[in-house]
Amino acid sequence: MDADPPTVLALRALGLGDVLTAVPALRALADAFSDRRRVFAGPAALAPLATLAGFEAHVEVRLDDMEPVTPPDVAVNLHGRGPQSHRLLLGMRPKALLAFAHPEVPESRGGPAWDEDEHEVERWCRLVRSAGIACDPTRLDIEPPPGSGPAIAGATLIHPGAATAARRWPVERWARVAHHELAEGRRVVVTGSAAERDLAHELARRAGVSDRDVLAGRTDVLALARVVAAVDVVLCGDTGVAHLATALGTPSVVLFGPTSPARWGPPRDRPQHRVLWAGLSGDPHADVPSEGLLMIGADDVVREVDRLRSSGEGRARSEAAALVPAYAEPGSASELAPTRWRSPRR
Repeated sequence: MDADPPTVLALRALGLGDVLTAVPALRALADAFSDRRRVFAGPAALAPLATLAGFEAHVEVRLDDMEPVTPPDVAVNLHGRGPQSHRLLLGMRPKALLAFAHPEVPESRGGPAWDEDEHEVERWCRLVRSAGIACDPTRLDIEPPPGSGPAIAGATLIHPGAATAARRWPVERWARVAHHELAEGRRVVVTGSAAERDLAHELARRAGVSDRDVLAGRTDVLALARVVAAVDVVLCGDTGVAHLATALGTPSVVLFGPTSPARWGPPRDRPQHRVLWAGLSGDPHADVPSEGLLMIGADDVVREVDRLRSSGEGRARSEAAALVPAYAEPGSASELAPTRWRSPRR
């Protein structure tokens, strides 16, 4: 029997949005090392996304612990700048490490410098390019996973949660948006993690959304992708579902608070994705909603949803949008204007 092919291992032990922003880099690595065994090191729940990007195997990992693995031929740090993640990979005894340079890790010397203000998609593409591998940051799209899902075509999806309170818009404002959608005759479904089930039910109770349409805690990543692919529009904060809407081409309105959309927003040339941001940055890990996020009112969101629908820049144009590595510029704090999608700069 032939020996197993050399292994390329990519570390991205983070959340849904983090993995989706790394999809172009994962695809570039999969193309460059198509003759090698490709292993994704990250949460088991998100491994199906890495599979869609060309990584055939998975190993569960936390930064303080990891399943034993055979020393990889190449270890790629798509997780962070180090030093902890660098050392985790070096502990696997790889033949080569691809990572950003960190002064505390001599083995990373020669890697590219970290740029704190870089967009997350471009960051990991630049790392991959530093090894001489072509990487196209527009390769964000994924196909809807096969299989049946709930019959919710045409519904409005609202995802009220976020990983931190700083990025979590008040539930009563989401309820006002949901009430508007219901009043317009649109079905509303509410998504979230198991930990966000109470938040989702509170929104439903305030707005009059049926309990059957509260999907929080009832979907794994592939089921959630089927839901996002089926609905008419996604309304959410700066969280993983926003990146899932981008990947699946589902129109969206995304509310940004402490972090600029220039770092985490959708490509600005895709007009079916709209951003609301007051232009104020802050601590994304704070335990209260950011000041800028609170400057966005329910009427602002309703207005932008209505503009999106009336513009014709929804699903009908999503496949025709030109894809370039360009991202949202800051919005206006005084006018609370949504980010405008201009023609890409060549």
